[in-house]
Amino acid sequence: MDEICVRDGEDSEWRESARWLKFEEDVEDGGERWSKPYVATLSLHSLFELRSCIFSGTVLLDMRANTIEEIADMVLDHQEIYSPIGNELRKKVRETLLKHHHHQNQKKLANRLPIVRSIADMGRRASELHLDKNDQMTSSQSQLAGPEGKAEQSKDNSFVDFSKIDLHFMKKIPAGAEACNVLVGEADFLNRPMVAFVRLSPAVLLSGLAEVPITTRFLFLLLGPSGRGPQYHEIGRSMATLMTDEVFHDVAYKAKDRNDLIAGIDEFLDQVTVLPPGEWDPSIRIEPPKNVPSQEKRKKSNLLPNGLVEGEEEEEPGGHGGPELQRTGRWFGGLFLDIKRKFPHYLSDYTDACNLQCVASFLFLYCACMSPVITFGGLLGEATEGRISAIESLFGASLTGIAYSLFAGQPLTILGSTGPVLVFEKILFKFCKEYGLSYLSLRTCIGLWTAFLCILLVATDASSLVCYITRFTEEAFASLICIIFIYEALEKLIYLDKYYPFNRNNNLDKLTTYSCSCFEPSDPTNGTLKYWEMNNVTVSEIYWEALEVKDCVEKRGEFVGSACGPKGPYVPDVLFWCVILFFSTVIMSAFLKGFKFSNYFPTKVRSVISDFAVFFTIVTMVLVDYSLGIPSPKLKVPSVFKPTRDDRGWFINPLGPNPWWTAVITVVPALLCTILIFMDQQITAVIINRKEHKLKKGCGYHLDLFMVGLMLGVCSLMGLPWFVAATVLSITHVNSLKLESECSAPGEQPKFLGIREQRLTGLMIFTLMGSSVFMTSVLQFIPMPVLYGVFLYMGASSLKGIQFFDRLTLFGMPAKHQPDFIYLRHVPLRKVHLFTIIQLSCLILLWIIKTSRAAIVFPMMVLALVFIRKLLDCIFTKRELSWLDDLMPESKKKKLEDAEEEEGQSMTGEDEDGGVQVPLEGYKGIPIINITDEMSKGSFGNTWNANG
Repeated sequence: MDEICVRDGEDSEWRESARWLKFEEDVEDGGERWSKPYVATLSLHSLFELRSCIFSGTVLLDMRANTIEEIADMVLDHQEIYSPIGNELRKKVRETLLKHHHHQNQKKLANRLPIVRSIADMGRRASELHLDKNDQMTSSQSQLAGPEGKAEQSKDNSFVDFSKIDLHFMKKIPAGAEACNVLVGEADFLNRPMVAFVRLSPAVLLSGLAEVPITTRFLFLLLGPSGRGPQYHEIGRSMATLMTDEVFHDVAYKAKDRNDLIAGIDEFLDQVTVLPPGEWDPSIRIEPPKNVPSQEKRKKSNLLPNGLVEGEEEEEPGGHGGPELQRTGRWFGGLFLDIKRKFPHYLSDYTDACNLQCVASFLFLYCACMSPVITFGGLLGEATEGRISAIESLFGASLTGIAYSLFAGQPLTILGSTGPVLVFEKILFKFCKEYGLSYLSLRTCIGLWTAFLCILLVATDASSLVCYITRFTEEAFASLICIIFIYEALEKLIYLDKYYPFNRNNNLDKLTTYSCSCFEPSDPTNGTLKYWEMNNVTVSEIYWEALEVKDCVEKRGEFVGSACGPKGPYVPDVLFWCVILFFSTVIMSAFLKGFKFSNYFPTKVRSVISDFAVFFTIVTMVLVDYSLGIPSPKLKVPSVFKPTRDDRGWFINPLGPNPWWTAVITVVPALLCTILIFMDQQITAVIINRKEHKLKKGCGYHLDLFMVGLMLGVCSLMGLPWFVAATVLSITHVNSLKLESECSAPGEQPKFLGIREQRLTGLMIFTLMGSSVFMTSVLQFIPMPVLYGVFLYMGASSLKGIQFFDRLTLFGMPAKHQPDFIYLRHVPLRKVHLFTIIQLSCLILLWIIKTSRAAIVFPMMVLALVFIRKLLDCIFTKRELSWLDDLMPESKKKKLEDAEEEEGQSMTGEDEDGGVQVPLEGYKGIPIINITDEMSKGSFGNTWNANG
C-alpha cells in the first residue's frame, strides 16, 4: 500500500507504508525496515466505509491498459461521465497518480546482483486461470495467483532496474503471482473523495509501481480532501486485507459487476469477529497462527451469487481400509494388485530421492541402525555360542534390507531385529542342546515353514485383516516399542558402571596412597582351577604384579588395593564422560532438529541444520571425544567377512544330522513365529501408511509381507538372523523425510505436504551397512554412549503425535487447563479416562510379558489387543469410540467439527425433522438493515453526499 499527501508548494511522492503477502507488514518508523508479519486487525467502521467506496465509487472491470498513464486516463474519463471534475482538477489528479513511487528497500539494494528469477517466470501464469489456494497476495499491493480463464500477457513490459529488487522477498512470492496495488492519500485541491477499483485484463507489469517486478491485476485508488489521512489509511488497509482473504480473492477475480464485489464484502463482514474496545489493546500485533482453518464452508455461503466462488470437495474421513485391503477372492490377487499399483511409481521412487534431505536421512538412519544390529548380533552370539553372531547379523540385515528396499510395497519401512525373536532363539538353542539336535538345521526348518506360512497369508489376502487394527492397537504397540527404546538406552548407560566402576568413597587427601595390583587368588574357586587346568596355566611361573588389567582378568587373578573395585580397578572419568556424551547427544539432537523454527539464519540454512541434526550431533560428539582422549567404549564392527565359527558355512542343510521328523514337527513353532512376523510387520505398516502422512504412491501390505517372508526363508537357509519391520526406526525414517512448502509468505508457517516417498535412503542405509566390514577404521571412533543417546532421542521423538500420551496428561489436570482436544468435546471425561486406563493396562501387560520368560507368547498378546478392542464395544458407544479410536488426523477433524457447528448455527430456520419453523403470531422478526443507508449517515458518507 502506497500513500501520498499533496499540498501546494511541497514536493510529494507515493511512499510505501505496508505490504501483504499473506499477513500484514508495515514500514517501521524511519522507513529503515519492515515489521514482523502480523494478522491485520481492522476497525469495523473502516470496512463499512470501504463498502460505501465500492458502492459509490468507480468500478472498472477487465480493462485493457499497458501503462499507469492509460489507467489514470481511463479512471478520469469514467469520472467525467458520472461526476465532472473540470480540466484543471483533472490535470492535478493525473499528476498525482503519476508521481514517483518510493519503496522502502531502495537504499539497501543499490549494489545487489541482477535477479536470477526472470520476469517471464514470474508472470508465466499471471493470465492463466488456475486459482492458487495457498499463496495469495503480495507487496504494498496484495499478491494474487491468477484465476481461471485465459488472457494474453501484455507485451509492453516496461524496463526494470534489476539492481533495485529485493531478492529475498522475491523468493517468497509464488510463480504466477499478481499484484493488487492500493494507493491512498490526501490532496488539498480535492473537496470530496475520489475512489476507483480497477481490474485489468490482461495483467501488466507497471514499472516502479511495485517493489518487485510482478504483474498488476488490480488497482484500488482513494484520494480525498486533506485532514482525513488516518481514515484513508484504514480504508486502504481494509482493501488490502480483503484481497488477501481466500474467499474475497476469488470474488474479485470473477466479479461481473459492482454488486458482486459488494456481496463479497458483505460475506466478509458476516464472518468478522468484533473485539470489545475496553478488553484488549488495539496496538498489539497478533502473531500469525500456526494453522489456518479451511474456508471451504464460507465458499458455500448464500450471500454470494452462484458460480462466484467454487469450493472443493472435502475429503471423507475414515480409517485405513482403502482399496489396498479389499479381498480379491483370487490366489495372490492382493499381491498382483500391489505390484500393479506400485509399478508406475518405481522410477520416480529413485528420481524423487535426488534431494539433500534424503542424504541427511540416510546418514542419520545408518548410524541409528548400525548399533542395534551389531548389539543384537552380539547378544545372539552369546546365546548360541557363536553360531550366529555380529557378522551374520550385519550380513543378514544388509541382504534383507537391500531386497526389501528394491522390491517392497512400502520402502519407507525400515527392517530391524526384535526382542521376541531373540527370546525365541535362546529357547530354541537351549532345547537343541538338551536333546542333542543341530540348532542351525532345526532353525532352518522353522524359518522355511514360517516363510511358507507368510506367503500363504499373502496368497489368501490375509493382510485385509489389517483393517481391524485400530488406533487402540497400533498406539499400544508403538508406545511399547518407543518405551523399550528409551528404557534400553538408559539401561545400557547405567550398565556401563559395571565396566567402568568409580570409587564412591574417595578421600582427596589420600589420593597419593591409592593403588591397585594383581595378585594370585588366595582362595581360587573350582571354576578358576578348572580354567587353569584346561589352559595349562602354571600359577607359580606367573609374575602377577606385572600383569596388566586385561591379562589379570584373563588368567583369573585377584585385584588388591584401595583403588580396586569388586571386579577390577576403579576407572576415573569414563563413566561420567559417558553420561555427558549421552545427554549431550539427546539435547543437541533435539535442539538442532527444532532449529528450523528458530529466528536465526535464512530459511534454507535452518532447514539444512534441521535435516542433518542427528548427523551433525554424532560428528560433533565424535570429534569432542577424540580430542579429549578419554577411553570411552566405542562401536565394535567385525573386520573380516566370514562366518563367526569355522564349523559352519553360508548355507545350512535343513535336515543336517537331525531326524527327518524334525522337518515336520517344526511347523508348530513356525506358527508362533508367523503370528509374530505378521503382527510386527503389519502394525508398523499401518502406522507408516496413516492418512495424516499424506502418502501419494499407495500402500503395499501384501507385497511387503511377501518380501519379508521370502527373505526370511533365504536368511534361514544361510544361517542369518530374521528381520522384520522396526517400528521406531520406521517412524523416525518417515519423520526425517517430511515435505513442507518451500514458498511461504512472511509469517506463514510452512505447510506439511506429505512424505518424500522413495527407495534410495533405505537402499543406501543397508548397502553401507553391508560395507561396514571394510569401514572399521572410521566406525571405531564412534562412542557407544552417543549411539545410546540417539536411541533415546528416537524413542522420545516417536512418541509425538500418539494420542494415548495426550490422554495420559489429562489425569490430574483441571478442566479449565485441559487442551482443546476434539474428543473432549464429545466424550465425557470419565469415559476418556476409562479408555486411557484400559489402554494403559494393556501396555503394562505387554511390557511384563515382553520382559519376562514368557516373552515367547508376546505376539499372541499383541494379537489379543484386537479382541480386547472389540470388547470395548460393550463399554463404550459407537459414537464415543469413533472419537477416541479413529485414524483421522486431529487437526482435520477439528476443522470439520468447527464447520459443522457453523453450519448448525446458520440453519436456525429448520427444526430437527428438517421442517420449517413457523413464526409465532405477531412476531415481526429482525428488521432488515440497509448497510449502505446506515453508512451514509456516518462521517465518510456525509462527506460524499454533501459534495456529490
